[in-house]
Amino acid sequence: MNHRPPEPVQLIKQRRDAVLNALVHEVPFIQFLGVEFDRRGDELTAVMPYDEKLIGNPMLPALHGGATASFLEITAIIGLSWISLWDEMENGRAQADALANGQLPRLPKTIDFNVDYLRAGLPRDSYARAQVNRSGRRYASVHVEAWQDRRAKLFAQATGHFMMPRRDD
Repeated sequence: MNHRPPEPVQLIKQRRDAVLNALVHEVPFIQFLGVEFDRRGDELTAVMPYDEKLIGNPMLPALHGGATASFLEITAIIGLSWISLWDEMENGRAQADALANGQLPRLPKTIDFNVDYLRAGLPRDSYARAQVNRSGRRYASVHVEAWQDRRAKLFAQATGHFMMPRRDD
């Protein structure tokens, strides 16, 4: 039997980080909001660092609902794309160099996105995680939860449905 020797862990981590970095930096609005992703294995946590431009009501002060909704939708789309790319990335078919040079896969398109604002977002860093409930060749359903200080105390959550890009596009 011919077995390939396992890849060094550092190379695997570098490839995963390069793919995630290329995916996140493809969208200028993600940069505008300052959203970054913390990767632990195949799990992503989105982080939106506090910035004064995100405040919608300075009297409270509270995060703008549009910034919150955008943060949740970004988390859903990147999380869904990450899961879709995982097998290709792990098998070496999704080349990090090509992705970094702009040869990125198309992102899923939002069909609908419903946000539940559970409480005011405070002027603090925000965190979110997406859970893919269903993903097929053409359609996916994703649930996202956002919190600030304690994960058990959500300030917003959302459910979205997405049209998956064709593999031959």
